[in-house]
Amino acid sequence: MKLVAGVDIGNSTTEVCIGGVGDDGGLRFLSSASRMTTGTKGTLPNVLGVKAALEEALDEIRQPLSALDFVRLNEAAPVIGDTAMETITETIITESSMIGHNPSTPAGAGEAVGELLLLENVWRGKPGVPYIVAAADRFSYEEVAARLNQHIPELDIRGLILQADEAVLVENRLNKKMPIVDEVRHIDRVPEGRLAAIEVALPGTSIRMLSNPYGIATLLGLNAAETKSVTPIAKSLIGKRSAVVIRTPHGNIQENVLPAGHITFRGQQEKRVDIDAGADRIMETLASAGEIRDIDGEKNTNVGNMLTRIKASMADVSKEHREQIQITDILAVDTLAPVEISGSLAGETCMEKAVGIAAMVKTQRLPMREIAARLERELGVKAVVAGVEAVMASLGAMTTPGTQLPLAILDMGGGSTDAALLQPDGSVRTTHQAGAGELVSMLIRTELGLGSRTSAEQIKKYPMGKVESLFHMRLENGAMRFFEESIDPRYYGHVVLLAPGEMLKVEEDIPMEKILEVRREAKRKVFVTNALRALREVAPEHDLRRIPNVVLVGGSAEDFEIPEMLTQALSEYRIVCGRGNVRGVCGPRNAVATGLLLSYFE
Repeated sequence: MKLVAGVDIGNSTTEVCIGGVGDDGGLRFLSSASRMTTGTKGTLPNVLGVKAALEEALDEIRQPLSALDFVRLNEAAPVIGDTAMETITETIITESSMIGHNPSTPAGAGEAVGELLLLENVWRGKPGVPYIVAAADRFSYEEVAARLNQHIPELDIRGLILQADEAVLVENRLNKKMPIVDEVRHIDRVPEGRLAAIEVALPGTSIRMLSNPYGIATLLGLNAAETKSVTPIAKSLIGKRSAVVIRTPHGNIQENVLPAGHITFRGQQEKRVDIDAGADRIMETLASAGEIRDIDGEKNTNVGNMLTRIKASMADVSKEHREQIQITDILAVDTLAPVEISGSLAGETCMEKAVGIAAMVKTQRLPMREIAARLERELGVKAVVAGVEAVMASLGAMTTPGTQLPLAILDMGGGSTDAALLQPDGSVRTTHQAGAGELVSMLIRTELGLGSRTSAEQIKKYPMGKVESLFHMRLENGAMRFFEESIDPRYYGHVVLLAPGEMLKVEEDIPMEKILEVRREAKRKVFVTNALRALREVAPEHDLRRIPNVVLVGGSAEDFEIPEMLTQALSEYRIVCGRGNVRGVCGPRNAVATGLLLSYFE
């Protein structure tokens, strides 16, 4: 029996399918495997992942790598994603700053306005002057409370800023109620003698005055020009439970707006669009340009720098000059990104509008043929690039029970969304669109301000719950889940991800409702938008209503909510849509690898 392997190199995973071809020419599927893709899709480092996946699949049938007779690879185009900020407002505040800090640990409630006074200099205070005292963490909470209680009878102390996480401990020992903000990391930068406003909201609510430009103006006596300048500060404090805003000397606040730039589409027509116009206008302009040869961004702007980085990254891995690298498709998605405000004392950020972009890169060389040549040398096995991904995925999807022609497939992977339409006469129309799972992860990470890409991937993949006691949690759909044995106390009060067989704690302090909203919206923006775009491209006369059936395949089709989103979106066009089950056993996975084997058999 001749052993043949179909190999699908994706952006995230490399999948293989091993088949045996008998003397009678019949094909029998023997095993399959999946491994993480090594390196950028379509580059030589992929060989390591291919070999690992082949070894795993051959181990299942107890055969060595040397037993392989033939390897068939997919034709792959690398897809690289990055973000371009639509507007970045950098607020630089000299000699003083603003604080919008940890909303979970302040003490007291209300607003206060006063002159800043360091705790070590509290003895210099003058009667009749309102003060807000700032205390470094070298003072214990007992010492802070004792010093303030000593001077409260003679001084008008209205608020307190602490570097340590001890607001409640200090409040319990004070002889006077006042708003207290703690955990101010860079308290040494607080400018003594400047006017400051402090606000702490009641539990369960957020501040109102300092998250409002006119509220800041009221408390600090700002004029119209100064009020306009503090708008980014007020915006960054929305939703906080505590805040301090310090008036800068002479209203010395500067705003630098960095240009977002424009994109130029070089297709059948050359079109240009500003990033500021938003994702919808960008995608409309892309569609109107016809078949795209290349996409460029304006020099020395955010989008220009981003597209240059993408081309430079691809040039590095393909060993070509950057001028030979072409971007043949993009998917633009509106999002929000946290932008740090310069001069802040606690790392405050301001959510600014941004555009997330996934780009599909084309090189002059044929990197997949280099991969095939390397495999031939290392394995001693004939290896060829055998087919376009979308066509191979269609052949694999046809092994799903209950399917018939005409049939459309959506192959949703990590970096791209492929679509194909197979007609009963054997004709096939295909398209290859940029944007899939990797872009979703990037949007989740950006909008939630996550420090780790792994956290974003996990949030994308798993449903959530909030551990509200040691014996129950509230699930994201509102249902309650109870446990006979106590939950690990480390999870108490935290949002957790319900991975198979374990709970994964979300380390960031983000409400479950916010995570849920961002996750679902990111998936809709990428997958629903790209599915409609890809299917419209392959549909007869670009009319979606002429597609009767759609099978979803690829890694993203395994997601617990994406197939349902697409089923709902496509039902408006009377399209039957569902998750594939390749060969009746693989689910939506392994469609391309299976198709490569079927095409060899044909």
